[in-house]
Amino acid sequence: MLNKELESTLNSAFKVARNKRHEFMTVEHLLLAMLDNQDASDVLTACGVEVKKLSSSLVEFINSTTPLLNVEDEERDTQPTLGFQRVLQRAVFHVQSSGKKEVSGANVLVAIFSEQESQAVYLLKDQSVARIDIVNYISHGISKVAGQSDAPSEQDGDSVGEDSGAAEGGTSKNPLEAYAVNLNAEAESGRIDPLIGRHDEVERTVQILSRRRKNNPLLVGEAGVGKTAIAEGLAKRIVDGEVPEILENSIIYSLDLGALLAGTKYRGDFEKRFKALLGELKKRDDSVLFIDEIHTIIGAGAASGGVMDASNLLKPLLSSGDLRCLGSTTFQEYRSIFDKDRALSRRFQKIDVNEPSADDTYKILKGLKSNFEAHHDIVYTDKALRAASDLAARYINERFLPDKAIDVIDEAGAYQ
Repeated sequence: MLNKELESTLNSAFKVARNKRHEFMTVEHLLLAMLDNQDASDVLTACGVEVKKLSSSLVEFINSTTPLLNVEDEERDTQPTLGFQRVLQRAVFHVQSSGKKEVSGANVLVAIFSEQESQAVYLLKDQSVARIDIVNYISHGISKVAGQSDAPSEQDGDSVGEDSGAAEGGTSKNPLEAYAVNLNAEAESGRIDPLIGRHDEVERTVQILSRRRKNNPLLVGEAGVGKTAIAEGLAKRIVDGEVPEILENSIIYSLDLGALLAGTKYRGDFEKRFKALLGELKKRDDSVLFIDEIHTIIGAGAASGGVMDASNLLKPLLSSGDLRCLGSTTFQEYRSIFDKDRALSRRFQKIDVNEPSADDTYKILKGLKSNFEAHHDIVYTDKALRAASDLAARYINERFLPDKAIDVIDEAGAYQ
């Protein structure tokens, strides 16, 4: 059942433990043995483990905690602990369930993670290695270390058993490029319209982003009142140098939840992607994550079999101030969904974005008209802009200003 290399590794580990008169063979002994197993060592290296550091930590722990056999009692031998036995049994079960015949060191590594209370798992997590990282490499050749991704053997990929498909959809691209849009870059290239008005809302947003903790503004307003425009306008002001010094180097990234969810057909896919994105953002002190329709992250990922949804992954970073997040949602969604998750909502500072008046909408249209004139190759008179804002406010009752008035002038320009 065990392949020859794994048998040899375990025999050597037992021999070392006997020579040292260790009373028990523990999960830590097993992980230490895996460092000398070629299959397991390759997987750990691909997952970014510092093998020498892990080895010294394991040796130190084993020598300081493992009881020794009495020298006079020669009949007693080193005995495997229940945890040690459970790991090997799980590895065998997983391989059998996949229809394979031999257990490798890589399969043992996956099984070790089931012993969550062990020092072995603690030391692996201390090096930022999760079970899904090991499964990803075994099943798909997805390495955490740049340049080390490799196509795994057919046996290794299949013999992970129930976890063999744990995560597809990894990407070699930077997570920020794959799952977010750089609004600063969009503003620099001229693809973002200028923000007209909304001075109070922008000032409050800047003030909250400048806080040390809970520096997460939440824009709440009806659909079409300009919540997304505030985030985009703030990015344009950063590019134009029209923000306080504390924000002058900030970059706003807009989360693309569709790209994040696309193709997450295996358990844990979404968590891996979102964790990678958050980790990349955490490395960049000046980054701000913008989540439009932020209520949709509550439950996102969990429906596809993930253990945690996006909101639960966000909470620790938001409360500590390690990540700044700018969200937007409607009043209805805020009351019915977002506000019910008290742990999440208390990490945000609410900013009401009310519908502008017809006069304010007219000013917004004047500020935007040059973009529409260039696109449609026409000229909008002030009288036409005034009529658009007044008539939209009077007759289009199911939508909100300024969005409906902007649609009116756009539709009028297209009618040629």
